[in-house]
Amino acid sequence: MATTAMGGNLVSTTEQEDRNRRAVRYWLYLVFAVLVAIVMVGGATRMTGSGLSITEWKPIHGVIPPLNQAEWQEEFEKYKQIPQYVEINKGMTLDEFKGIFWWEWAHRLLARGVGFLVAIPLAFFWFTGRLQRGLKPRLLGILALGGLQGAIGWWMVASGLSERVSVSQYRLAIHLTLACIIIIAVFSVARGLVTYSERPAERSIRRFAGWMVVAVLVQIYLGALVAGLHAGLTYNTWPLMDGAIVPSDLFIQSPWWRNLFENPKTVQFVHRMFAYTVLVLAVLHAVQAWRIAPETTHARRTIVLVGLIVVQAAIGVMTLLLNVPIHWGLTHQAFALVVLAFAVAHWRAAKGTYAG
Repeated sequence: MATTAMGGNLVSTTEQEDRNRRAVRYWLYLVFAVLVAIVMVGGATRMTGSGLSITEWKPIHGVIPPLNQAEWQEEFEKYKQIPQYVEINKGMTLDEFKGIFWWEWAHRLLARGVGFLVAIPLAFFWFTGRLQRGLKPRLLGILALGGLQGAIGWWMVASGLSERVSVSQYRLAIHLTLACIIIIAVFSVARGLVTYSERPAERSIRRFAGWMVVAVLVQIYLGALVAGLHAGLTYNTWPLMDGAIVPSDLFIQSPWWRNLFENPKTVQFVHRMFAYTVLVLAVLHAVQAWRIAPETTHARRTIVLVGLIVVQAAIGVMTLLLNVPIHWGLTHQAFALVVLAFAVAHWRAAKGTYAG
């Protein structure tokens, strides 16, 4: 018999239930790791300009890459028909095309694979009675979000096949944000199956912890807009931007709100300012937690969260100053996921474990 903390009460679970919860948790950790890998390969695909190299969506047949010279040439000819090749990569050799093709193919293969990684074990756990009732709708929701993400991925790619030389920043931001929402869902459920030795935090701490997850997610969304517009390749100075704390020409497009999504200068400025906002919120959360629940694990986690956000900000500044080299860009993206995952873990621990 084990005892866990949930909602301020003690909840008893049998040893068999503990084993089932542990098995489900480890499975979800594996899903989480693969999801992070997908996001990172997606980031490399974007930064290498590889995302439009496969011009068709073939959910089944697309698993098999070109196997001979004729098939490679056929794929290459399809790529030659889109604006990205005509306006940017005209004259590219077949070997160069293969280099960008493999990034996109790997991204799609991982995305397909994670669907099976979720669906097959889910069916096993479900039909062998290893899932507690409250987990079932959560896990079905995650599976449904995965299917939606596949459709949004193709919707994003399609935006760059006819009139643009790259995908729409709107669709890129939606694609990355939904990926992060799925990561949040998976990791939150996994951490909800942990046996915590400390009681859940007070309600105000739990709420603030939840809002920190939202704040980090919004910042990732803003970062995706920066990436989609290649806004990080301009105004590579810090702390000033174009020679000022608040630069001019932030709202030169009409209507004004379009600047928030389509003006690279404005988008980068908003991303910078919201980074400061996230840091301030994290500090306020730490002050709150130490005032209400000093010397608790909940309070100590807030200090770690502040530290992670400071490190991420430093990586972001270095990425900007170096004009976004690929390894720094990917490091910035990877550490954003570290911050997000820790924020989720902190929020979930503040709420306590699921009831048995």
